[in-house]
Amino acid sequence: MRRIIAIILLLMVADQLNAQSGNSRFKNGLILYLNNDSSHFIKTTFVNQTWLRYNQNNPGSTIYGTPENNTFDIGLRRTRIQMFGLITDRVFVYTQFGQNNFNYISPRKIGAFFHDVTAEYAVSKKHLWLGAGLTGWSGLSRYSSPSIGTIMTMDAPLFQQATNDATDQFLRKLSIYGKGKIGKLDYRLAVSKPMAIENSALYTTKISSNSDFSRTPPKLQYQGYFMYQFFDQESNQLPYTIGTYLGKKRVLNIGAGFIYQKDAMSRMVNSTDSANSNLQLLAIDVFYDAPLNKQKGTAITAYAGYFNTNFGKGYIRNLGPMAPTNGIDKAKASFNGTGSAFPMMGTGQILYAQAGFLLPDKVLGNLGKLQPYVGYMQAKYDRLSDPVKTLDLGCNWLINGHGSKLSFNYQSRPIFNTVNGEIRDIKTARRGCFVLQYQISI
Repeated sequence: MRRIIAIILLLMVADQLNAQSGNSRFKNGLILYLNNDSSHFIKTTFVNQTWLRYNQNNPGSTIYGTPENNTFDIGLRRTRIQMFGLITDRVFVYTQFGQNNFNYISPRKIGAFFHDVTAEYAVSKKHLWLGAGLTGWSGLSRYSSPSIGTIMTMDAPLFQQATNDATDQFLRKLSIYGKGKIGKLDYRLAVSKPMAIENSALYTTKISSNSDFSRTPPKLQYQGYFMYQFFDQESNQLPYTIGTYLGKKRVLNIGAGFIYQKDAMSRMVNSTDSANSNLQLLAIDVFYDAPLNKQKGTAITAYAGYFNTNFGKGYIRNLGPMAPTNGIDKAKASFNGTGSAFPMMGTGQILYAQAGFLLPDKVLGNLGKLQPYVGYMQAKYDRLSDPVKTLDLGCNWLINGHGSKLSFNYQSRPIFNTVNGEIRDIKTARRGCFVLQYQISI
């Protein structure tokens, strides 16, 4: 990593010397052009998201054994460096390096890793690119691979990253893939080798009557996502989809996707025998982003999706990003577990929607723009007697677009517990989480 940074700095110094003679190659940011007509290039980007968070912890939460009802923490939610480029007319390379979820209880001096390393070849420059490597070219839905620097809500709807860190690496998978456009149809298809559950933090030797990822060597996983793009066409150079264009495009897309893996899940059917089941995930969604009044600078962004997720009988996963606590008092614990977790993924059906409005330029003038938003998730998982309902309310202060952005978000989440043999939403025990995020993106 030090060598990469040193090379970038040397290139920038060399370019500055060239610029003095009127021969600059960095025309559009941190881009090194490899030929005279600028068709071949290498580009570098950087993004960092810092969170200041106050969380009302789930019942029984502890920090190294000490009870903690409420926690304030500061953390690096995401820190990433990307390098990618077209090095010949038909060869494109992409890599991303960084870390996620570093706060006061994280292990120190470890955690940075390669998120993506891929190379792809254009069979047909518009219609078909084939690639392989560790990649975010995956199936199911729009935000299964979100562009982190352009997320509208505080965080991506993480349930769409269905196998995140279970049998993949923060949504990335070891895959061969194809992508392209046929008219207004944008598509991606991938065949992946899932990572062994034994190397996941979710691994446990205990097998119960509720489904979990199988301990047997994983079979291949097949996935795809298709978008029909009615108006402006979105770029498919990278796998990560834009959260909001801030009125710079007029986009209406309808999408559908899937993930399938044979015998991916297993559970005990009696005291001695286990049974496997297939992983079958389906989704349809719609995305709309458009200016409303160009003179005033207003715009709307909206997204909605329906998800049918079959992980096998009884599968539930509690998840809360960048955990503010690391233990639980079992005598006081809820079904949610520790910190900010709630039942985010499971076998069942999910409805999700988000919408945001870019306020007129005159509201802040030269100080930037404001974009209030709302996000709502409702999931009916087979194992739970009540639906999971979460609400996000927030606002982005776009000081310099997505390049310098301050965001505030409040999330209300349910608390579940076992009542008379049923896992129910304890409606009087909801918890909230307040986050102030500053994002810098270059």
